[in-house]
Amino acid sequence: MRGHISAHAVCTAIRDDIVSGALAPGSRLIEEILAARYGVSRVPVREALRTLQSEGFITTRHHAGACVAEPTEQEAADLLDIRALLEPLGAARAAARRSPAHLKVLRGLVRLGRERARHGNPADLRQLDGWFHETLAQAVGSPSLTALLTQLRRKIEWMYTVEPPSRAGESWDEHGAVLDAVARGDAERARALMAAHVERSLPVYRLRRPTAPEVRDPKRPVNTARVRP
Repeated sequence: MRGHISAHAVCTAIRDDIVSGALAPGSRLIEEILAARYGVSRVPVREALRTLQSEGFITTRHHAGACVAEPTEQEAADLLDIRALLEPLGAARAAARRSPAHLKVLRGLVRLGRERARHGNPADLRQLDGWFHETLAQAVGSPSLTALLTQLRRKIEWMYTVEPPSRAGESWDEHGAVLDAVARGDAERARALMAAHVERSLPVYRLRRPTAPEVRDPKRPVNTARVRP
């Protein structure tokens, strides 16, 4: 069965473990050990490592081989600056190119987000917020911009923790306002509202501090059902 698991699935599994901290910054990534960890052959592992290196999650060191990257505080700060530029652009593109299916999903997420904000469940709100921004990224009508926005959110999740917002209700009202502009096809208003939303969200981000390498679930199989095409 090993040969039937794609490099994309392995790449997603390794990336998820890097983002979650299961593979800590600076950890060596040895193909044979990773193949055993995820229950695959070394071929998809090798391809996955190349992809993750191109995305910036992995670096190659002389005499050490592939290692999980150790981003600096400046690199982490740059990500938030890039977000402030890209997410408003994405909202503007979504206003021009979104489909009825995208709008249906976004409306459902805003409805749920407002409901959860009233009842105060931070875990649900973080997940719903992620889904809202991911769906908006899918609605931009550009595979390259969607990929940039998705990769950016993964890297921010990797480098930052997000504190439960004290203004959850206001945040979801902002999501709703962005959605209204996207639904009306008002690209400039969608851009401006998203820029303001990103700016107001900055205080909840806290830079993660690297911890000692830790290896968990040494032979955990890849759950291909989680992997999106």
